[in-house]
Amino acid sequence: MSTLAIVVSLILLIVLAYRGITVLLLAPLMASLAVLLSGEAGLLLPIYTSTFMSALGGYLIKFFPLFILGALFGQLMADSGAAHAIANWIIKRLGTRHVVLTVVLACAILTYGGVSLFVVAFAVFPIGAALFRETGTPKRLIPGAIALGSFTFTMTALPGTPAIQNAIPIPFFQTTSFAAPGLGIIAGAMMLGLGTWWLQSRASKAMRQGEGYGHHPNEKIDIAEVPVIGTVAAFTPLVMVILLNGLLTYWILPSLDFSQLPEERFGALDPNSMLGLWAIIIALLTSCAWLVVSRWRHWVDLKETINKGCFGSMLPVFNTASEVGYGAVIASLAGFVIIRDAVLSLAPGNPLISEAVSMNVLAAVTGSSSGGMSIALSVLGDDYLRMANAVGLNPELLHRVATIAAGGMDTLPHSGAVITLLAICGLTHRQAYPNIAAVTIVVPMITLVAVITLGTLFGSF
Repeated sequence: MSTLAIVVSLILLIVLAYRGITVLLLAPLMASLAVLLSGEAGLLLPIYTSTFMSALGGYLIKFFPLFILGALFGQLMADSGAAHAIANWIIKRLGTRHVVLTVVLACAILTYGGVSLFVVAFAVFPIGAALFRETGTPKRLIPGAIALGSFTFTMTALPGTPAIQNAIPIPFFQTTSFAAPGLGIIAGAMMLGLGTWWLQSRASKAMRQGEGYGHHPNEKIDIAEVPVIGTVAAFTPLVMVILLNGLLTYWILPSLDFSQLPEERFGALDPNSMLGLWAIIIALLTSCAWLVVSRWRHWVDLKETINKGCFGSMLPVFNTASEVGYGAVIASLAGFVIIRDAVLSLAPGNPLISEAVSMNVLAAVTGSSSGGMSIALSVLGDDYLRMANAVGLNPELLHRVATIAAGGMDTLPHSGAVITLLAICGLTHRQAYPNIAAVTIVVPMITLVAVITLGTLFGSF
């Protein structure tokens, strides 16, 4: 009965979230429903206050700084004109010869440098639309190009990316954002190559058949006025994020004395589980400060930019934290033992397969890579680490497989990121979703199989 209760609550969570009801309310309600159907009505309030809220608060303690600094950095990049300048620079270099690759690379550079994918979509779409229209490339391919550059390899595969998806596994596996760099680079190259090939082949076929950009009478492409900024100044904050992250991760923070952290006054904190997070936080904070100071005389309304960036982080972080609270409640129910054992027994000698399945399933359920990964690791992370240690697998391999897997089934039609992207582009699921699915689901899944195979044969590198 408890297992059935979990399944019913999950189905309702998916259906109601797809219909637009906020997860902030759905997560505690569906968790409560699972508790009631499991026959534990008398424990409902204790479970809510002790299990749900404790898990929600624990997630905020770990990751709130990353969410707020990431959103702030993205807004500063957008309002300073840096994001627009970088996109224009790439377009001038590649021009109209490779319009799909131009849009993909513009999004990839910005997201790998720490700019929010939603900020990137708003910044790149008007420029990409003008370029696609000029060359007669179908507009329905623009969302796929933006999604490939923003939702895939720079979010989950490339080592050092400050994306929240690359930070979540750090405290669970005591890794860093540069975990399994060789495998990450191979995965990133596969996603970029296969995804670009797919979109370009669709564009070439459509243009041979005379499709063209398409008729979009209601389209209004307004390229907003943005401050003028030089190319070097625009790229500097992005480079700072990556370089500072690397320096802090490998040299600066490991050289500091954290011998006092295991004491009770610091909560018996293990510094090895936090160094990777601290490195990203400092890198983003420093780059934000650099943008503010270096562009001091050029801000239109700095207070508005800062407020907009910070407030923009609130809904994503609390949505994800609520999903984590839901996962903690589900994990506390008796029926979850059956589900957990079934998942862990998928490949007893290879935890990578079990991990990949759980990440994909939960990312699909929540419509969020970060939400799905957070739930999976909060309830199964210790099991995966134990299994990996038992068979001699490097935790860095667990980290990289977790991030790539979470970026697979997270873009089903009900995904908030997909819905927002289509709204920005002014297209429907029928028009653009097939190509979004091809580059954000099919291509990452192929890549995931390759990474698991390489990791199993050769280990982490």
